[in-house]
Amino acid sequence: MSEQLLDVIVQAREVQGGDVVVLELAAVDGQALPRFAAGAHVDLHLAPGLVRQYSLCGDPAHANVYRLGVLKDSQSRGGSVAVHEQLQPGTPMRISAPRNLFPLACDATRSILLGGGIGITPMIAMAHALHAQGKPFELHYRGRSRSRCAFVDELLGAPFAASVFTHFSDEGPEQHLDLAQVLGPAMPGVHLYTCGPAGFMDWVIAGARQQGYDDPHIHHEYFQAEVDTSGGSFEVVAARSGKTVQVQQGQPLTAALRSIGIKVEVSCEQGVCGTCLCDVLEGEPDHRDHYLTEEEKHTNEQIVLCCSRARGKRLVLDI
Repeated sequence: MSEQLLDVIVQAREVQGGDVVVLELAAVDGQALPRFAAGAHVDLHLAPGLVRQYSLCGDPAHANVYRLGVLKDSQSRGGSVAVHEQLQPGTPMRISAPRNLFPLACDATRSILLGGGIGITPMIAMAHALHAQGKPFELHYRGRSRSRCAFVDELLGAPFAASVFTHFSDEGPEQHLDLAQVLGPAMPGVHLYTCGPAGFMDWVIAGARQQGYDDPHIHHEYFQAEVDTSGGSFEVVAARSGKTVQVQQGQPLTAALRSIGIKVEVSCEQGVCGTCLCDVLEGEPDHRDHYLTEEEKHTNEQIVLCCSRARGKRLVLDI
């Protein structure tokens, strides 16, 4: 899959909450960047083979800069460390054009935004967009400590501050997030959006389902996930390439394809971003990603190659 790459420069950098670097990226030539919708992200090309996705957290109405917030992750696979150590004011780099896998629903009559930790970033852009449209919403920000979280003062001073609620674990019980109360029983037109650590999101999604929310009204975006490629061997036929390979026990499908000269474009390698999505011509995938919806998984028409496997002994892929 080819993509448009943009030449940008780091225009501003600020560290908030101790471990979050907030960046503003501007076009090298001074022109406006492509417009983006709330929920969009960009790929940062940090080094050869090192591409990572980060949500745009600025106001979508302002296309002169792209704003990002990146947490320095103690378990980083290289991306967040590179951002923190390499990207200084004046640093040139290449990024993808914005892509949106986490859009706002056009038909929502009310929106509930739940961000955990650095998962607040796409929610900020959503809040700006909903406020500009005059649509009712609530933004709930959950974190361990106010002093260790970014964007707190900004959100509490925003034009939509009356719709912002913070929940920090080291503050009083009245600050704790009562999920059932925040969600309320599912109502027509009410949509939920959540982003954050996997455990937080799983808790939110499970709580929403208990309140009667169905999947079309629950929107989520994982930015990190555990990868499980365990399982027995199976055969993969690459139909367009005319090649066949045996995927070994525990071997990522992308690695098996690479061994026979088929290069698959990957990015997150955690089943989150969808970069390595491929059409399935025959066979039943064992879906282990966080990209496809449950409905899409049931059709078995596509597979996320970096983490998924086969339920049977053979898959035929359109690659």
